[in-house]
Amino acid sequence: MSERKYFSLKVAGLERQLPICAVSESLDIAGFVIFGDYELTEACARELIKKIPEHDYIITAEAKGIPLVHEMARQLGEKKHFVARKGLKVYMVDPISVEVNSITTQKTQTLYLDGNDAKMMKGKKVLIVDDVISTGESLSALEKLVEEAGGIICGKACILAEGDAAKRDDIVYLEELPLFFH
Repeated sequence: MSERKYFSLKVAGLERQLPICAVSESLDIAGFVIFGDYELTEACARELIKKIPEHDYIITAEAKGIPLVHEMARQLGEKKHFVARKGLKVYMVDPISVEVNSITTQKTQTLYLDGNDAKMMKGKKVLIVDDVISTGESLSALEKLVEEAGGIICGKACILAEGDAAKRDDIVYLEELPLFFH
């Protein structure tokens, strides 16, 4: 068994060692997970808030963006944010949905937004937030959901822009995260 490799990430004044994970025979990524790391989540939320535009609501996709948007909303004193779910839930009323292909899940998924959330979003400025933006597939799916709900996308933000995402001029982010090709 080979020794695990790590990437040293400095973000929001903190340093973390991210495990290098294979996603294909020719590509590895640094695994960034904020679940359970309250210090990192709070720091990244605080720093990202300094870069985001004025908005009415924040939306993210399930699951890794949830603690980030929760903490951002808490720090901003906002009472509501939205989560696009990866599965249809029985409590959802007239949900809307879009399909997405993510680099980390390696399969097609469907994102769902409750119809009541969609109604609240209509005509409002919505900020799309995720932990990492890489290929932009999840971001595109969230954009489609917001547009279908009648929301106005006022910005897109993430903690880390991975690979070519760092070259985009339509997102704000804290740090770049490299891809590892071999």
